[in-house]
Amino acid sequence: MKKSIFIFGCLLTLNFCTHAQTKSEYKIANKFSLEGDGGWDYLTMDDSTGRLFVSHGTQVQVVDVKQGKMIGTISDLKGVHGIALAPEFNKGFITNGKDSSVTIFDLKTYTKLANVKVTGANPDAILYDSFSKKVFIYNGKTSNATVIDANTNKVVETISLDGKPEFSVSDGKGKVYVNIEDKSAISMINSSTLKVEKTWSIKPGEEPSGLAIDNVNHRLFAVCDNKLMVIIDAESGKVITTLPIGERVDGAAFDPALKRAYSSNGDGTLTVVQEENANNFKVLENVSTQKGARTISVDKKTHRVYLPTAEFGETPEKTKDNPHPRPSVKPNSFVVLDVQVIK
Repeated sequence: MKKSIFIFGCLLTLNFCTHAQTKSEYKIANKFSLEGDGGWDYLTMDDSTGRLFVSHGTQVQVVDVKQGKMIGTISDLKGVHGIALAPEFNKGFITNGKDSSVTIFDLKTYTKLANVKVTGANPDAILYDSFSKKVFIYNGKTSNATVIDANTNKVVETISLDGKPEFSVSDGKGKVYVNIEDKSAISMINSSTLKVEKTWSIKPGEEPSGLAIDNVNHRLFAVCDNKLMVIIDAESGKVITTLPIGERVDGAAFDPALKRAYSSNGDGTLTVVQEENANNFKVLENVSTQKGARTISVDKKTHRVYLPTAEFGETPEKTKDNPHPRPSVKPNSFVVLDVQVIK
C-alpha cells in the first residue's frame, strides 16, 4: 500500500513538473484592431510615452497601448516600411519604398515636416543612432545606406554595403550593425566616420532579417531564414552559438531587463530565448501567436511584446506572372497582438 502510494505520488509529481514545464510564461493579453486592409512591415515602440508606431498600407498608425486605441496617423505614404524615432529632436523618420524617400514628422502632433529623397532605391529598414545623432536608411535594391543628420534633415553620406541590407541596431557608443541578407553576414559601421569597418559571416545562419542587441554583454541576435537564431560577439564577430526558431521569421528584439531575445515567426510562433550569461543561451519556449505575426517591437518598461498581423484567405494559384502568390488579407482583420509576460 505505501509502495503504491509512493508510486502514485511520484506520478503526480512527475505530471505536475511536466505541466509546469510546458505551461507558457506568455499570453495574448489584447488585440488592437486597426482600420485598413493594406500590408504591413515594421513597428516601433516609444517606451517613454507608451505609443506604438505601426506601418500599415499607406500610413503609420499611432497606438496608445495603455488605452488600446489609435490616437493618430501619418498618412499618404508611399510603400511604408520602417519607423525610427529621435525624441531629442521631437522627430520621427519613415521609409517610403515606392518613391525612395524618407518622411520626417513631428513626434507630438504627427504633422509632416519634410520629405527627403534617399541616395538609393527601395529604402526599407531605418535606424536612429543617438550617439552620432544620425539616421541610417538602408536601401534594399542598391546595397547602400543613406545617412541623414537628424537635426538638419540633410543627407550627409552614402555608405556602400556588401549586399542587400536588412535590419540594423546600434551599441550607443559609435558602432552600428546591419544584417546583409544575401551574403549571410553582418556589417559593422563606425557611426562617426560613416565607414564600414568589418563584415562578418554568420554561417551557418542563412539570409538574416531581424537583428537585436544586448549592449551589456555585447551580443547580437540575428534571426535567419533557415530557422536559426545566430548569436554573435559584437566585438569580435565570432559566432557564439545557434538556436532553433520558427519558420518565416522577419523580426527580432531583446529585452535587457529580462535578458530575453525574441524571434517573431510568420508561422504563428514567438521564439523566446533566455540569456543565462554571455555565452549560454536556451530556448525558453515557442509561444503561439497568429500566422503572419512576423515583425516585432518590445516595450522595455512593461516587457510587453507587440506583433502585427491579420487573417488570411486563400492563396491564389501560381502563374508565370506571379510565381510566388501570397494569400489575400481578410477585410477589417488587421490587429496588433499585445503579448504579456505572466511570470
